[in-house]
Amino acid sequence: MSREWDANAYHRISGPQFSWGKKVLDRILLRGSELVMDAGCGTGKLTAELLAQLPSGRVVGVDLSRNMLAGAREHLQPKFGKRASFIAADLLQLPFVEVFDGIFSTAAFHWVPNHDKLFRNLHDALKQGGWLVAQCGGAGNLDRLLGRVDELMDRPRYREFLGEYQHPWVYSDADTAAERLQRAGFRQIETSIEPAPTRFETAEAYYEFVRKVILHRHLDRLPEKLRGEFMADIVELAARDKPAFELDYWRLNLSARK
Repeated sequence: MSREWDANAYHRISGPQFSWGKKVLDRILLRGSELVMDAGCGTGKLTAELLAQLPSGRVVGVDLSRNMLAGAREHLQPKFGKRASFIAADLLQLPFVEVFDGIFSTAAFHWVPNHDKLFRNLHDALKQGGWLVAQCGGAGNLDRLLGRVDELMDRPRYREFLGEYQHPWVYSDADTAAERLQRAGFRQIETSIEPAPTRFETAEAYYEFVRKVILHRHLDRLPEKLRGEFMADIVELAARDKPAFELDYWRLNLSARK
């Protein structure tokens, strides 16, 4: 299956991810001259915020999606020039050893299927004393939505295409994440889970967000006609919630040092 995204749509509608990421970025104390990796940089909205805090530093944005990276280059390089560079790479196969002063990441790690290997690769990419500050989906993330997705996947008209499909995310609890970071060699580890319920004002906004940001890999497996029907079923159920069109997001915060 394609690992690509609709980068233009994501850049436009990823307000929740940007808001969460800004709060994570505010927790980082920077000298201003560091070399930092933005792991899973997407279209670079938060990369730009990070670069603004590094007036004499540089950021390397890493993402698996070439669509996302094309958007990031378009948005950032005219302003930041050589201080912003981008590499298409899998976070499970990073080409770096003891390169970075720090690694920043938001809304990316839950898309990576092997967190033990992920954290080992990030640890190897850091210089001694380097830091990791990140946030991703955590235990309980989107339980209500994904319960409904599971039920729909088992309906006859969808089962042929989705019946054997496994959700692509890893949502760890805080203790499990801390254990994985420790096994990877990190120290000064802090992990926590926080709720981040996110409500949409209209059915149309909810529909686009869920389709483009959350369920695009599921929908890629369906014929075009069934994609709309699947999403219409999801929206109909969400309209009955109180409040309507709210996603039950939970965020896992991670910080550690090498």
